[in-house]
Amino acid sequence: MCGLKSVWCAILVMCCYIADAQTPQFAFRIRLKDKQGSLPLSNPSAFLSQRAQDRRTALVIAIDSTDQPVSTIYLNDIATTIAYKQHLTSRWQNYVVILVTDSTNMPTVRSKPYVTGVDYVGYFPTGLHKVTSGNNENGLQKATGSQSYYGAAYEQTRVVNGDHLHDRGYKGKGKLIAVMDEGFAGVDTGPAFDSVMKSGRMVDRYNFVYANTDVYSTFNHGTGCLSTMAGNMPGTYVGSAPEASYAVYVTEYRFAELPIELDNIVAATERADSIGADVISASVGYNSFSPPFTSLVYADINGSKTVATIGANMATAKGILFVITAGNDGASSWKYILAPGDADSALTVGCVNNGKAPWSQSGFGPNSSGRIKPDVCAQGSPSAIMLSSASPTLGTGTSYSTPQLAGWAACLLQATTINPSPARIRNAIVQSAHAYSNPTGQLGYGVPDFAQAAALLNIKDTERVKDNSSWVQVYPNPANRQVQVALALMQSGAVQFLLTDANGRNVYNTERNLQTGKQTITLQVPELPKGIYQLTVTTNERKATQKVLMQ
Repeated sequence: MCGLKSVWCAILVMCCYIADAQTPQFAFRIRLKDKQGSLPLSNPSAFLSQRAQDRRTALVIAIDSTDQPVSTIYLNDIATTIAYKQHLTSRWQNYVVILVTDSTNMPTVRSKPYVTGVDYVGYFPTGLHKVTSGNNENGLQKATGSQSYYGAAYEQTRVVNGDHLHDRGYKGKGKLIAVMDEGFAGVDTGPAFDSVMKSGRMVDRYNFVYANTDVYSTFNHGTGCLSTMAGNMPGTYVGSAPEASYAVYVTEYRFAELPIELDNIVAATERADSIGADVISASVGYNSFSPPFTSLVYADINGSKTVATIGANMATAKGILFVITAGNDGASSWKYILAPGDADSALTVGCVNNGKAPWSQSGFGPNSSGRIKPDVCAQGSPSAIMLSSASPTLGTGTSYSTPQLAGWAACLLQATTINPSPARIRNAIVQSAHAYSNPTGQLGYGVPDFAQAAALLNIKDTERVKDNSSWVQVYPNPANRQVQVALALMQSGAVQFLLTDANGRNVYNTERNLQTGKQTITLQVPELPKGIYQLTVTTNERKATQKVLMQ
């Protein structure tokens, strides 16, 4: 790695070289000493949703200074030295990533007493926050044939014995999975995602590359990954967690590999924590960057070094199961897993075929500290996926094996009522794997058996879950002031609709006299601050709750 002085020289030379380019931007990570003037810990609702606080309480995890936002005092002071656009912040690791068109004042920023370090993390010749649309269907082919209920997803479900969980009613209901990827084109229109979108279970979305909420118009790699969990077209395709709720985050910059993408992962992980996610599924990984002096070496893949790896480990400490791809470099000169797949506490996933043999390109472990990685594998050679059409497609790689396991893990979490900690779920999955007694560098501990994992968690075969809220669906979600509620009533009478905020305060309350049967009503709610709200629908005989994201 170059010394700091030579790095600054290289960056300044680059700045001069591209002076005639169209609005170029440099990206820098600025590490801060403390959190002077940040929001107080006595009011956690200012920076954590009620769901996130409830998860911490259930797992006996304290809310501490790492949860507080970065200091706006410091951010404002930096602005007096250099003109910048804020790209993201990390409250867990206490830093900000900024974009500047002129980097000549960055040494002055580095000299400020509250700045502990500055890292160069990217260069964008025409500016960053511009979107180029497109789809990526490389490595995909049409799937043929179907199986009853699971359809094209049957084979990959059978390999891990996942239907054992579904047969007992555990389909991820009540669990929130955050998905990080390159883009989710067609998720808002594809028939495989109808049940998620129309039932209000897509609770959050954000594009961390371009700092906006556009996740559905650009690239479809994430679409395929999401489908392996959320897809729900019985007879054609059913994913591993068809009843879970989801948040989708774009973190991957398509046009170059840059260190800033590690920061995008950190920001997405912290946002997932703040909304109360139970599981994170990330089909992204890195080792080689541009320019080359920012690339990683194998010694950096040690389980705790890169900012994204630290973020993955902190997610576990905050009560989130972080499921991450091992990467597809197994046949390259690099060969090894990618960051943050090296994270000690993450569940790192490799790729096998339906006979449980490793795919040649699945990344090898261990990490450079000697920890066995990947932890487990699932079928990704090939994997059935869904894109925007109604026809299944095949894709290959750890990108698709990873979210499958994230979905099954969410089903396990749903079934686990005693100590549902990430470590306990992860250990059960690992210990159920077919090569647990004889792990290898490419398989890790092998392919899990979710019937065995359930048994290890003392989930009895006789247990079943009852669906108490399927009679109510809320859409669109996210919503503005107009909320549509589709419901099926068993008898005529008064129905109450109560909307509460993250602090439990009533913000809208109305009662309607409705007739028996299926119907859709419109609620005209007042203008509300952006955030997650809970709609409770109460009749004489039952009650249901649904989350609503107000924009």
